Amino acid sequence: MKGFLEDANYSIGLLDEGATLADVIDNCIYEHTHTGKKAFYVGDLGKLVRNNIQWQNVMAPIKPFYPVKCNSTPGVLEILGTLGVGFACSSKSEMALVQDLGISPENIIYTNPCKQASQIKYAAKAGINIMTCDNDIELKKISRNHPNAKLLLHIATEDITAGEEMNMKFGTTLKNCRHLMECAKELGVQIVGVKFHVSGSCKDLQTYIHAISDARCVFDMAEEFGFKMNMLDIGGGFTGSELQLEEVNHVIRPLLDVYFPKESGVNVIAEPGCYYVSSAFTLAVNIIAKKTVEYDKLLPSGVEQTRNDDEPVFTYYINDGVYGSFASKLSEKLNTIPEVHKKYKEDEPLFASSLWGPSCDELDQIVENCLLPELSVGDWLIFDNMGSGTLGDQSTFNNYQRPLIYYMMSFSDWDEMQDAGIASDTLMKNFFFVPSCIQLSPEDRFSTAA
Repeated sequence: MKGFLEDANYSIGLLDEGATLADVIDNCIYEHTHTGKKAFYVGDLGKLVRNNIQWQNVMAPIKPFYPVKCNSTPGVLEILGTLGVGFACSSKSEMALVQDLGISPENIIYTNPCKQASQIKYAAKAGINIMTCDNDIELKKISRNHPNAKLLLHIATEDITAGEEMNMKFGTTLKNCRHLMECAKELGVQIVGVKFHVSGSCKDLQTYIHAISDARCVFDMAEEFGFKMNMLDIGGGFTGSELQLEEVNHVIRPLLDVYFPKESGVNVIAEPGCYYVSSAFTLAVNIIAKKTVEYDKLLPSGVEQTRNDDEPVFTYYINDGVYGSFASKLSEKLNTIPEVHKKYKEDEPLFASSLWGPSCDELDQIVENCLLPELSVGDWLIFDNMGSGTLGDQSTFNNYQRPLIYYMMSFSDWDEMQDAGIASDTLMKNFFFVPSCIQLSPEDRFSTAA
């Protein structure tokens, strides 16, 4: 079957007018049911094209730099590179990945707040000069290992909303920026701009106003030291919602026009990650084990029991977990709910259920409590919005196997790339034609067009 990822080699299926992503998922489940029942992704790369158009319509001229750690699969990186998106890298391996795509060093920034000296040297050798810094120890490390570095001072933002805690927070204070500039001047290190980051969970968009105002103060401070600042990085935190994008733009645009107008020569960039990829990927997993449990053991602490004792309660184990595609579950809430693939009656009873990964580890809980019809071993569950934070470097815990990835794109999205003149010959060789899945047998659906 074509269309899956094997490191450097991958294919992108072009869907004709009669084929849908749901058809692709049905087809893959049919084949996996007969060949091995492995977890797999279906990635709609056309979603990246549409999201980029939306970004240009709403946020231009702010240039996006995609954080590679968000989803580092080759299909994503190559499409985004073709679209002219820059890349924010946090490691040597990520820098090497995007360099292999032919991305120029000017379109790569090194954003890890805690850099290894060897990786700073790698960036220097590769000509990747722009990087972030938020303390004097990091500054001295950079000065020793990268004489041509151009730094963005990473300033802290007050983005912790009520009821949330951050175990680790990066960014320096305005007061400390003066000290860092004094150190940079002594060490001969260039400071060229400011970076801040507002969390996607932040509900108060006024945080952007305070952050941009603080950035302006740092720019004014830099003039006193003779630094020529020309870049402002407003970070990530873009959820993928067009409404949120427009709301953020509505808040920041007036301030940017006043503090960093076009004639100032300051280039404003951002780091949208999940904005591009979250909704583009769907994960299909298979139930590998099932058992009945006591209801009070399933309930979260503090929740009152309200069920009939005669109703069964189920625990399901699936063939992917927090040591694989659900790794982000260890640090944040799951932002998607499971959907049962098989058809069931609308009036079919629903039972309290929990979902666990295959590791038998107590941390490997994916969904603590949800309502599902009674399922069987071998049934499939579908998770939408799984493109962010799930497709980077994977754990080898319990010989975990990476899910296969089936890349798809509609003809209309492909035409959009063709019309824009951004579809390179190198990228085009990865496409193959997928006729209407409804009309073809499973064996033919992923065959390459002659």
